[in-house]
Amino acid sequence: MSTIDTSNIMNMYSEYATQTAKDSVASKLKSAATADYSKADDKELMDVCKQFESYFLEQVFKQMAKTVNITGDGDKSTANLVDFFKDNTIAELATQSTETNSLGLAQMLYEQMKRNIGEE
Repeated sequence: MSTIDTSNIMNMYSEYATQTAKDSVASKLKSAATADYSKADDKELMDVCKQFESYFLEQVFKQMAKTVNITGDGDKSTANLVDFFKDNTIAELATQSTETNSLGLAQMLYEQMKRNIGEE
């Protein structure tokens, strides 16, 4: 009985999923940056501020994860898959942290944006 080498398939999937996630975040940030929020209601404005805080926390968590030296004996194909799920987990953790225990960054951004929109 022969075994099937799935490492190449897992690497391809991991690369595709990682690129898709990056493209999704990039498109969300680009659309949020170019949107006109002068006519946005308070809920929409606060949602955008929370998205930014979540993205900021995600970047902080990812940089923190890089400081930890984890050595494993797993093969390279599973390591790529673990990295993909680690990125998703970090993104979800950042979102949940923003919703439950906000740093206050979203609130500060919201108040600043309300002042700036009111001046125009």
